[in-house]
Amino acid sequence: MTYKPPAIWAWDKESGGKFANINRPVAGATHEKQLAVGRHPLQLYSLATPNGVKITVMLEELLALGHSGAEYDAWLIDINEGDQFSSGFVELNPNSKIPVMVDRSTAPPTRLFESGSILLYLAEKFGAFLSANPATRAESLNWLFWQMGSAPFLGGGFGHFYHYAPTKIEYAIDRFAMEAKRQLDVLDRRLADNAFLAGKDYSIADIAAWPWYGALALGRLYEAGEFLQVQTYDNVQRWAKEIDSRPAVKRGRMVNRVWGEPEEQLRERHDAGDFDKLANAS
Repeated sequence: MTYKPPAIWAWDKESGGKFANINRPVAGATHEKQLAVGRHPLQLYSLATPNGVKITVMLEELLALGHSGAEYDAWLIDINEGDQFSSGFVELNPNSKIPVMVDRSTAPPTRLFESGSILLYLAEKFGAFLSANPATRAESLNWLFWQMGSAPFLGGGFGHFYHYAPTKIEYAIDRFAMEAKRQLDVLDRRLADNAFLAGKDYSIADIAAWPWYGALALGRLYEAGEFLQVQTYDNVQRWAKEIDSRPAVKRGRMVNRVWGEPEEQLRERHDAGDFDKLANAS
């Protein structure tokens, strides 16, 4: 039977699927709860989804470069439990999405939401992973904003209909699989002649794209590696593996993680020594 949209859409039933309990057509807080604040200037409220991993990787990369001002507290926001709809979280991000960061070294504190905005802020604050050369800087920003505009088709599009949707819809899966493969091809062509997205140097463009497309290429996203034949994108594979081997990236992937192997889950991070504590406990 062909579905015919009603004249006026109404939210009269749950959509089903993994995120049905938190989906709703209105914004705003659902409950009163203030966010915790740690001792470091940078306070991150997040979960280790691809968008969350962008920020923890960036912070760990900055610390690896010796930027002590990038020390941070990472507080777990469990989106499956609706933590993103607390009054404290909504005050920081009216869009109720992770990640959110507050820079308390400024007066007044600076709130930041949207992962691309946070990456750009940190790059400019610390003068790292974003070239001062105008042409190279522009290329980094081109690919940063490409990622921000493209990933929703990979995540909310392909990922949802292929992996999470309670009903598998052939048209939707075909449509978004086609787009996911087109995006991989865009990256593969770019990386054929460039070590990284902006050129020869690793930048916030790579830090933004890798948690999505690198994870997909490495078979970690939506259990879709074979379906999308990700191994055929040779240049993306080379790029994904090279970034995956960086120590700061390995640490960043662990922060606010609540799935996978226990030794890879650092639910909250409040000190660099927390990684050692996790390793010793495993």
